[in-house]
Amino acid sequence: MSSLLVHVTCGPENPTKAALAFFVAAAAVEAGHQVHMFLAGDAVQLIREPTRTGLVGLGTGAFREHFDKVIAGGGRLYLSAGSCAARGVSDADLQGVSHEKASPPMLVRLVMECDRSIVY
Repeated sequence: MSSLLVHVTCGPENPTKAALAFFVAAAAVEAGHQVHMFLAGDAVQLIREPTRTGLVGLGTGAFREHFDKVIAGGGRLYLSAGSCAARGVSDADLQGVSHEKASPPMLVRLVMECDRSIVY
């Protein structure tokens, strides 16, 4: 099984690109690949429930549908701890979401260990 890192830095200000990142990740999970998603910068805001539920990209579909497929398919979700702190993403926002808070060394490790990576 091959592994894919999807590094996401765009947030709710770009719903099409944000939904596309998760759409591609969901397709990789469905194809049997191991998927790691690292959300940094504005992307950490995507984790908030109202955003997950309401965000829809133009031609890329409902963010929530893709997010759920990634998680249900065993995709691993990493959130930049610094980006969360800077944008006020709290533990309450993360409740019920399987994730790991991480820092740049984890991102570097994932880039080096995964077979392929995509950045959105």
